[in-house]
Amino acid sequence: MTTALNIVWNPSEGIDLGFFVIRYYSLMFVIAFVLGWYLMKKIYLREGESIEKLDTLFIYTFFATLIGARLGHVIFYQSELFREDFWSVFLPFKTKPHFEFTGFSGLASHGAAIAIIITMYFYSKNVIKRPLLWILDRIVIPVASGAIFVRLGNFFNSEIVGHKTTSPLGIKFLRDSIKPDVAMIETKTNNINDAYHQIATNPEYAAILQQVAPKHPAQLYEAVGYVIVFFILFFSYWKTQAREKSGYLFGLFLVLLWTVRFLVEFVKESQGGIEESLGLFSTGQWLSIPFILAGLYFIFTAEKKVNSL
Repeated sequence: MTTALNIVWNPSEGIDLGFFVIRYYSLMFVIAFVLGWYLMKKIYLREGESIEKLDTLFIYTFFATLIGARLGHVIFYQSELFREDFWSVFLPFKTKPHFEFTGFSGLASHGAAIAIIITMYFYSKNVIKRPLLWILDRIVIPVASGAIFVRLGNFFNSEIVGHKTTSPLGIKFLRDSIKPDVAMIETKTNNINDAYHQIATNPEYAAILQQVAPKHPAQLYEAVGYVIVFFILFFSYWKTQAREKSGYLFGLFLVLLWTVRFLVEFVKESQGGIEESLGLFSTGQWLSIPFILAGLYFIFTAEKKVNSL
């Protein structure tokens, strides 16, 4: 459904199978890992590596992503959880002010990136028996593809939205702008999905819908940027000699992906964190700068690192 220039975004929670609902964010996560496994399988076959080692890589990467992303969010954006509700940091529910299953609602890509790099160190030493930069130069390809689907998952969840805008690209995120209890009270319904559906489609609630300001779909901007990053890395690995320069593709990934993140942050709503004390940039931008600088280092020193450990 569209207004004069803007889309009203109110997706369902997921695919309802009757006995089970497959949530879109979870589905995007699964697609990201399945596609990542497929891409790395192609790479391992080209490099003459055992596919058995790929299964171990999958397990390592899965847990590194989940644990790193969760800890990254808490450390960089919500550190008060360590003292206010410690168990909610590691488990998919909160215990205060009351027990409630929440899933891992806070995940940070910066934390996931750090955890994956650390995990790849152990994988390179104990499993694949190759230099750390060898695996990092290759795993960045599926990681870049996975980032696309993670942001699509954020879009389905109406989270990590942008600032208000009058641009034709603006989207009215109902579930971001109207709290669930408010939606049910206004529509006099006890079902949250029905409440949002009524606001989105029933002319009776046009006044409520009119008050919802269009915002930048920052998740989609970022996803499009990651598509470009993925194709640059994919092309560089398969069609050029870049893979022979140890650290080059890893550095290129760091520069491109975190530059996209840095730029999109300008249109994102604040998510709190260290920006409150540092100012000037958002937390996401401050955390992206070290990755970009590290990437430039690996790019410019790649030639010297050929065949080195």
